Amino acid sequence: VQLQASGGGLVQAGGSLRLSCAASVRTSDSNAMGWFRQAPGKEREFVSGIDWTGITSFGDSVKGRFTISRDSAKNTIYLQMNTLKPEDTAVYYCAAEKYGGSRLAAVDYWGQGTQVTVSS
Repeated sequence: VQLQASGGGLVQAGGSLRLSCAASVRTSDSNAMGWFRQAPGKEREFVSGIDWTGITSFGDSVKGRFTISRDSAKNTIYLQMNTLKPEDTAVYYCAAEKYGGSRLAAVDYWGQGTQVTVSS
């Protein structure tokens, strides 16, 4: 499974961005897909995930601001990020796992990162 992430960029605080992650296989072949992020000097952290039934999960720091969705016909998931804060600045990684749930506790596949920078 190959994951291709896109949509990162530079945005001012309070703005929005939408990330996309296209999978090389049907998203239904992976039980769950989602996003992690890693800021400089920090550990990679879970951002959001969605399983094949549509159940979603979010990290505490993004709840209420980010939403995740899936287009099975396009084998793609999306992360809509609203009300962005400077602390959201990080490299965002798309991830997928074969058997787990929307928390993505056991990632099997990683995509390349896409940089998100939020200026104050």
